[in-house]
Amino acid sequence: MVSLSINGLLVKVPEGTTILEAAKKLNFRIPTLCNHDDLCVAGNCRVCVVEQLGGKTLLAACAVPVNEGMQILTNSLKVRAARKHVIELLLSEHRADCTKCYKNGKCELQDLSNEFCVGDHLLLDLVNHKNFTIDMFSPSIQKDDSKCIRCQRCVRTCEQLQGVNALTVAYKGNKQKISTFAELSMGEVICTNCGQCVNRCPTGALVERTYLDEVWDAILDPEKHVVVQTAPAVRVGLGEELGLEAGNRVTGKMVAALKRLGFDSVLDTDFTADLTIMEEGTELLTRLKSVLVEKDQSVRLPMTTSCSPGWVKFIEHTYPEYLRHVSTCKSPQQMFGALAKTYYAQVRGLDPKDVVSVSIMPCTAKKYEAERPEMRSSGYKDVDVVLTTRELARMIKQAGVDFNKLKEDKYDSIMGVSTGAGVIFGATGGVMEAALRTAYEIVTGKEVPFKDLNILPVRGIEGVKMASVRIEGCKDEWKFLEGVELKCAVAHGLVNARTLMDGVKNGEVDV
Repeated sequence: MVSLSINGLLVKVPEGTTILEAAKKLNFRIPTLCNHDDLCVAGNCRVCVVEQLGGKTLLAACAVPVNEGMQILTNSLKVRAARKHVIELLLSEHRADCTKCYKNGKCELQDLSNEFCVGDHLLLDLVNHKNFTIDMFSPSIQKDDSKCIRCQRCVRTCEQLQGVNALTVAYKGNKQKISTFAELSMGEVICTNCGQCVNRCPTGALVERTYLDEVWDAILDPEKHVVVQTAPAVRVGLGEELGLEAGNRVTGKMVAALKRLGFDSVLDTDFTADLTIMEEGTELLTRLKSVLVEKDQSVRLPMTTSCSPGWVKFIEHTYPEYLRHVSTCKSPQQMFGALAKTYYAQVRGLDPKDVVSVSIMPCTAKKYEAERPEMRSSGYKDVDVVLTTRELARMIKQAGVDFNKLKEDKYDSIMGVSTGAGVIFGATGGVMEAALRTAYEIVTGKEVPFKDLNILPVRGIEGVKMASVRIEGCKDEWKFLEGVELKCAVAHGLVNARTLMDGVKNGEVDV
């Protein structure tokens, strides 16, 4: 253990601990912009500088490990002056249109500017001397160079957490910028539209593309019938966006709010999650029969899910030779959209061209998925507009709906009924677990012999998990599967998906 003092208080921490981490143990907050708990150390924003008594220079708290006997000051006059100076320099190259910015009120640079009383004061005004671009080519993500502080969180997120490497640092000095391969637009590179860079950007340099105006226009058009579907994760995430404690399920209030916003039908994506489960489970069994009984060498195993558009785009770019391994099923969002323009329109006696299909999703990649040319098999776009949980929260605020005082309501009955299997789509491993449940019951006529019907080895959020299910007691038409051990794997995040796929490709993973 290493002993040191921070602002006069003694603390002991393990060797290798940074000054920033040691300060947290004493409940001292040191401001940062480039640092993030999920990412490796960068040390390039210098907002986290602290003073070491007897030292000649200020230290970057996020990058410098503690030493025995250190005496650290986190709030001295020298430290405060240096931090304010750094913030002023960052603002000098930052287009500060805060009232129009999507991150207004949730911008870390804005918060620090207010905290250090920088206000509108600029040390130098360098904004007008640069040619900034706003990249809106991607249907999911907007990239605004004029608001970038080059903290490189997005670059590290894309590389370390997703393993995609769509973003990189280009040039040096005052010409440095966050760019893509050959400075192409975000819509032209390997970007999977996952939005993890948006989640970690401290400013408005990376934000999701918003389509609120398109939804309001449709709702206010008397000629349009607007149908909205909500994904399982939204019913939990929405409450947090509207000021409730994280983890609260607000399904009933969410449905009530959507009806007050003017949607003609409020439906549950879990309905088509169940359809996806049945289709993927049946497709897996059909592939197994083709390979094991019919000896059809053209059929590919193992089969992977097609529910995540980020995963589909990732495999298209990175493992194109495995595209035939991807399930042919549409995702629940797109299945729902297709049914809205066909079955739903027919039951309600509507012209499909007058039906506007809106989905509320937790993932920005769903915006990209809705724009894919394959997603219009009915002759119309399956899903017309995709909003994120954040956009729905903003919409509720715009309409002046007091969310917390709403009485709970229920989904409309048509395409609004679902099972528990559909709900677990919102958790890592949920799709796999639900598909295995269905396949097992089709083959045996019995429920999965696991406690509470949970295939526990599969569900979770830690890296890559593998499990096997032994099939016993098969029906006559599935006797060829008697005693077969069905192996499966689940990856959390694209960087782990890459690890899993490399293992499959190299023969190191047997699934």
